Amino acid sequence: MSILSKALASLGIGSIKIDSRLSKPSFRAGETVDGKVLIKGGSVEQEIDAIYLCLITDYLRNSNNKVYKDQTAIKEIKLSEPFTVLQNEIIEIPFTFVLPLLTPITTNGTNIWIKTEAGIKKGKDPTDQDLITIKPSLLLAEIMDSVLSMGFALDYSKCHEAPERYKKTQQYIQCFYFKPIPGKWNEIENMEIAFNAQSEDTYDLFIEVNNKVNEKINKELFLHHESIFYLRIRREEINEIPTKIQQLIKQSLQLE
Repeated sequence: MSILSKALASLGIGSIKIDSRLSKPSFRAGETVDGKVLIKGGSVEQEIDAIYLCLITDYLRNSNNKVYKDQTAIKEIKLSEPFTVLQNEIIEIPFTFVLPLLTPITTNGTNIWIKTEAGIKKGKDPTDQDLITIKPSLLLAEIMDSVLSMGFALDYSKCHEAPERYKKTQQYIQCFYFKPIPGKWNEIENMEIAFNAQSEDTYDLFIEVNNKVNEKINKELFLHHESIFYLRIRREEINEIPTKIQQLIKQSLQLE
């Protein structure tokens, strides 16, 4: 093992390679994710401090009348203790973890990825990033289907900085933007809904109906805006969603 080989490995040349592989391409929020990290030794033996896995998304943050895109960790996992990878050695490390119910759903405008990193003493840390598709939990899927059945189509979604009351548990809140399908809800431009999971059986909905083109929620005042309506949905109330949202829409139209 030459000094040159060690020096190159410390720069990432001839160093170990890591590759995370999931058991399937998509998972539901609240579901158990399983997979493995493949580690391939490089041209020299290397000491690994630990293997880390991190579930990441990005979100929009308003500050001083400007919008910034930040990244935040949804979940972080330490997969190993220190170990040695021999030259050209292949090692597999299995992993499982439960997706938080608050994991954003991957739609047009929202991406989730898994970042895997190997901590190497006195060397460049190799990383691997893989997109993962997140589907709504079973209850959230039913809630969204109910909204679509009312004559709306999902346009896109964005994650925004969470209100202060939620920041102890999450840095973001995902907003979904629905547009009326042709011939439906001619009075409104769009409807914005944020779904916040309280448990597998309960979701809080924050709804705003916009009647003017390009009218948007002021994210600094989210959940304090006078046109934001709050609705708690339990699993046993799923069939009541269309009626409740219709009532909120009518109430919103009366306010304007």
